[in-house]
Amino acid sequence: MNKAIARERRVAPLPSLLIEPILRAALLEDLGRAGDLTTDAIVGVEDRAKGRIVARQAGRIAGLDAATSAFTLLDANVVVEVCNGDGSDVEAGATLAIVSGSARALLTGERTMLNLLGHLCGVATATRELVTKVAGTRARIACTRKTTPGLRSLEKYAVRVGGGSSHRYGLDDAALIKDNHVIAAGGLSRAIELVRNSVGHLVKIEVEVDTLEQLQEVLAMGVDVILLDNMSLDMLREAVAITAGRAVLEASGSISAKNVAETARTGVDLISSGWITHSAPSLDIGLDFD
Repeated sequence: MNKAIARERRVAPLPSLLIEPILRAALLEDLGRAGDLTTDAIVGVEDRAKGRIVARQAGRIAGLDAATSAFTLLDANVVVEVCNGDGSDVEAGATLAIVSGSARALLTGERTMLNLLGHLCGVATATRELVTKVAGTRARIACTRKTTPGLRSLEKYAVRVGGGSSHRYGLDDAALIKDNHVIAAGGLSRAIELVRNSVGHLVKIEVEVDTLEQLQEVLAMGVDVILLDNMSLDMLREAVAITAGRAVLEASGSISAKNVAETARTGVDLISSGWITHSAPSLDIGLDFD
């Protein structure tokens, strides 16, 4: 791999404090009330095994360390030797890691590990596809809060590994005024005023608009970011011209690999996609025992 590309893809790993509760909950869900009946009947407590985690499809890898925590939580002595870690682009048949240790731990944790790893690699691969399609434009790909409950930190990590960036992590790190907020406040300007008077000076304010008239109103109030919701390509181009750099512009709504390049060429700064987290197909990954 090109060293410059490798540096670009390097994303700081999530702390184990965030990962461990997710894996514990998933394992407990699978173990139920009596544990792994099949494995416990077939495999002895002292039996050891070795296997390879293999990508059956080409894609970008994300979440390998997190997913293999399923093994080490079941037995701390399981050894994971990474061959193609997070950020790697692999072809079908590539070995991602070699795992060895307690046969019981490997068999019991296998499905939890594969479920999570396949999903996160799918998110990273889908993100990479969109990022590749907008190369050469100013637009950046961002994910949204349309994440799987309980998996937000991992899914947003996978987006970063795929070359994308994050929208809000939650409701508490930025203000986003949407249509229902406007209705509840009694008007667009009133909603902006209420939020501005409430949040701290470090909190950015974004407002969703779906008409050019609303865009003009919001620009006059000097917000940080404007979300252009489900606008046509012609409207997006006009919005970019009207804004003239006075606010960050984010295009959103039904973004896919089919239309993301055209959307980027309108000149918007950000393109947000819920698809890369809530609908990205899982990458086919398996665990093959030697």
